[in-house]
Amino acid sequence: MENITFEQAIKRLEEITALIEKGELSLDESVKLYEEGVKLTGVCESLLDNAQLKIEKFNSKADKTDET
Repeated sequence: MENITFEQAIKRLEEITALIEKGELSLDESVKLYEEGVKLTGVCESLLDNAQLKIEKFNSKADKTDET
């Protein structure tokens, strides 16, 4: 899951949600998909945090440029 994009992670989360909501999976399969979903959620959070840091750095540099 390390080289997954945000968009890929979101798509997979949507697939997992749809599968679980159907209610046709065994408990074991549902738990495995839930665990995958939790991991994907962490990946998404990390990717969003990194994007936010990049934006903050860019804005900080832009603010310094505007001051001179």
